[in-house]
Amino acid sequence: MSTAPTGTLETALAHAARLLGENPAMAEQQAREILRVVPHSGAAKLLLGQALAAGGQPDLAVRALGEAVRAMPDSAVAWRTLAEQLLLLGDEAGSDRAQAEAIRASVNDPRLRDAAVALARGDLPVAEKALKAHLKADPTDVAAIRMLAELAARIGRYPDSEALLRRAIELAPGFAPARFNLATVLYRGGRAEEALIELDRLMAEEPENPAYRNLAAVALTRTGDLDVALVHFEKALARQPGLTKVWLSYGHALKTLGRQADSVAAYRRAIALEPGFGEAWWSLANLKTVRFEPADLATMQQALADEQVQGEDRFHLHFALGKALEDAKQFEPAFRHYEQGNRLRLEAVPHDPAKLSERVERTIRLFTTEFLQSRVGQGCAAPDPIFILGMPRAGSTLVEQILASHPQVEGTQELPDIQMMATRLGGEADAYPELLASLPPDRLRALGEEFMERTRPQRRTDRPFFIDKMPNNWLHTGFIRLILPNAKIIDARRHPLACCFANYKQHFARGQSFAYSLEHMAGYYRDYARLMAHVDRVAPGAVHRVIYERMVDDTEAQVRALLAYLGLPFDPACLRFHETERAVRTASSEQVRRPIYRDGVEQWQNFEPWLGPLKQALQAEIAGWPA
Repeated sequence: MSTAPTGTLETALAHAARLLGENPAMAEQQAREILRVVPHSGAAKLLLGQALAAGGQPDLAVRALGEAVRAMPDSAVAWRTLAEQLLLLGDEAGSDRAQAEAIRASVNDPRLRDAAVALARGDLPVAEKALKAHLKADPTDVAAIRMLAELAARIGRYPDSEALLRRAIELAPGFAPARFNLATVLYRGGRAEEALIELDRLMAEEPENPAYRNLAAVALTRTGDLDVALVHFEKALARQPGLTKVWLSYGHALKTLGRQADSVAAYRRAIALEPGFGEAWWSLANLKTVRFEPADLATMQQALADEQVQGEDRFHLHFALGKALEDAKQFEPAFRHYEQGNRLRLEAVPHDPAKLSERVERTIRLFTTEFLQSRVGQGCAAPDPIFILGMPRAGSTLVEQILASHPQVEGTQELPDIQMMATRLGGEADAYPELLASLPPDRLRALGEEFMERTRPQRRTDRPFFIDKMPNNWLHTGFIRLILPNAKIIDARRHPLACCFANYKQHFARGQSFAYSLEHMAGYYRDYARLMAHVDRVAPGAVHRVIYERMVDDTEAQVRALLAYLGLPFDPACLRFHETERAVRTASSEQVRRPIYRDGVEQWQNFEPWLGPLKQALQAEIAGWPA
């Protein structure tokens, strides 16, 4: 039986607020009772949202907090609490908007209010102009510095955002929102270990903050500290078991460790909490080994029929249903779902095939035989790196798992460093790759040494060689040759139609925008094959090609040839690669934990009636495919 509020409204609110830390359920009960008597109290709505958040009910908390900010649009606390709960639900865009409103509401200086309002409504040019003018007059205003950092992060200018946030923290070391923003920016920029340093400082002051703990867990997953990440996930979920997005991230970490049954259970828990949660359905499908029941198909189809299920949930559901129907041998409806998922994804992530083709052409013009020969002996001499590159879904994870089973080779993950270094060199003028021609020997050596230093945290053993399995590095093969001439490069390749269709039915979280159109896919494959053929001509033997179908048909012979290229002795463990226990983060994580099998080699043929445009565009590549 609930306790009616006693005394004045302020007394009742104060009593409920005291209950928040001790008994969130009682605080919720008290807040609801206050709202029964005073239904328009914004403070009571905020209190209800805080109680629901403390009780681990983020969906309900977001609803209550939405009412609170409508009642009290100038409450920074309400907006900030809403931002935290949206972030826990995985709504980063909504969280960013709420955070901007929190900043707006907290700004007392009228000179900053216009900038804050512009930032909140997404008018970034107006906000940037006002903020820069304000900071010119008052360069130590930490609220303004943080606002400008928020703006920079929103448009992907992470180095600028980082510099601004560090300045804000330097001026106000206890400014926790700025430190959390810094941790987020560092994580998004691929610097998880540095993000963890900031998160450790935050959790020392507020150890049970679920937003801090969740980001720490995700960052630890990225750095390979999976056991510690699991502890963070489990503590967060014990405190707030209704966090669907955290259950999803927890499932990802379990999958990476090879704990498939536990991973499935975590994904299923997220789905039980939110049946229309498309990413959880796709995560189950993406295990490649889970078979859906008729009830699963019905639930996914029902979710798609619900007009309230929108955005990412819809395309994830289409990809998941495509996989489920393909497993059920219903190939035409499976293809239609893949088609729908790709169409929706392409709308959100546009791809410019002409820009890539131009970059490939410029790279071919630069990297001639003469250009490479004139730089022999330059760069960093380290022989440690082994690059596995090529198209995604071409068997690169299989090659990595085979090599990581060798006692002299460490498997790491898909490292972003080569691409990040190339982007930095190109700058805003897009001067890459041509500027490589002007770099002196000491600069090439320094770049190679920089790569070795940047990747050092990813190495967990003292094995002499390590793998970078970023497939997109094929575009930077020449750059790798210049800065790391003794590194080994392996091109993992698969039949054009098999490879392209495998990409088409695979939803990638990021970085593979070409994969959402058969036309774009064909162009990407042609550009990739064209550049690698050029490398073969100008630097014969520099790249070792592994044909996936040959690896499947005659594994031992192909493994021996691969090890010979690397200068490594044959080791039988490479043939028992499925027994190797290590973290695997890619879409093939469960497949490489089984012996070699032929099931996937010809799967594309089930969809041949709908692949006419792909076959037409890849005629030359298909005709020249190794027999």
